[in-house]
Amino acid sequence: MGKSKMQLSTKVFIGFGLGIILGLIFKEQILVIKPLGDLFLRLIKMIVVPLVFFSIISGVASMGDIKKLQRVGSKTLLYYFVTTAISGLIGLTVARALKPGAGFALDMIQNGTVEAKEAPKFMDTLLNMVPVNPFQSLVDGNLIQIIIFAVFVGIAITIIGEKGKPVKDIADSLAEIMYKITGIVMAYSPIGVTALIAASVGEYGLKIFGPLSKLILADYVGMGLVLVLLYTVMLKVIAKIGLKEFYKHIFKIWAVTASTTSSSGTLPVSIRTVEEDFNVKPELAGFTLPLGATMNMNGAAIYFAVAVVFVSQIYGIEMSFAQQGMIVLLSTMISVGAPGIPGGGIVMTIMLLNTMGLPVEIMGLIAGIYRILDMGHTTINVTGDVVSTLCIARTENEYKVI
Repeated sequence: MGKSKMQLSTKVFIGFGLGIILGLIFKEQILVIKPLGDLFLRLIKMIVVPLVFFSIISGVASMGDIKKLQRVGSKTLLYYFVTTAISGLIGLTVARALKPGAGFALDMIQNGTVEAKEAPKFMDTLLNMVPVNPFQSLVDGNLIQIIIFAVFVGIAITIIGEKGKPVKDIADSLAEIMYKITGIVMAYSPIGVTALIAASVGEYGLKIFGPLSKLILADYVGMGLVLVLLYTVMLKVIAKIGLKEFYKHIFKIWAVTASTTSSSGTLPVSIRTVEEDFNVKPELAGFTLPLGATMNMNGAAIYFAVAVVFVSQIYGIEMSFAQQGMIVLLSTMISVGAPGIPGGGIVMTIMLLNTMGLPVEIMGLIAGIYRILDMGHTTINVTGDVVSTLCIARTENEYKVI
């Protein structure tokens, strides 16, 4: 044991810092190494669907009884819905306090660069979660539909008992194989993270801190408050995990969320970290985290609330108390429904502004710096998944015995 191997999290941390430095030094020339980052993204996308599918089946079937599954499922949805609603409320409060849209020059707004879309009806969002063809869902990578089908398979295995055991054993084995492949892919993560961060910094540099700096500030202040206030209380009071212990392990997840800006893309890392570093049982982590990656969007809820207030302030439109309540409600609902709609946060913001009767022209400008915002959103989204999972693990006693 003379020479101890450097931990993966340390390598990722170094890669993250190195990426920022390289991006600032070489600026747009550093984009030449972007394919190394794109390879990392492709590798992660390669493992997400089979990992989610087999870990959900294995996790649900391993719970052993339907009542426990109902309890854990209800608890998970409650945590995700409540934390998203609180996040939206914090975002609204921060935006009203910091006034990011005050004094914004209207001549900065680019016209004709965005297309207004109708927000999907709530019932349509719910119906779209259920797959018509589960095999097509697997091909398309529609995570929420994959999860729904996998939960049904897991429930059926549990109900039929002994006859379902061979399929459960296969799902367990395939889940273990996917965890091993995840480990192999993660060994490449320091290089991938370096390339992705370097490319982002090289492309945007420091120019983004211009006319939209107050929007970026309000968004990040909101995310910081959710992290410091909401998650700290949850960790200390419910999960009973020390903050030092939590932050010691969470950074390796943050490096991936910031570089990939994808909750589902970060799934392999978050599942591995929660199981290995926080000692949560695989059947729980394999159920709550994939579900969270598709419907627990705390960071997005903050941003949606901030963005609506930002636009209303630019145009001098005063929001009534009822309208502000509607912002929080819609931010929560749209955050939950976001995975089913292609185009991500930009498209969702346009829908939200449209629903609130606000102009959408500003989105052409926001789209240019959205990746900077989305790095934070994804980080908070995934952190919320991890914190809620740790809380559920504590209340259900789902920690591995060491």
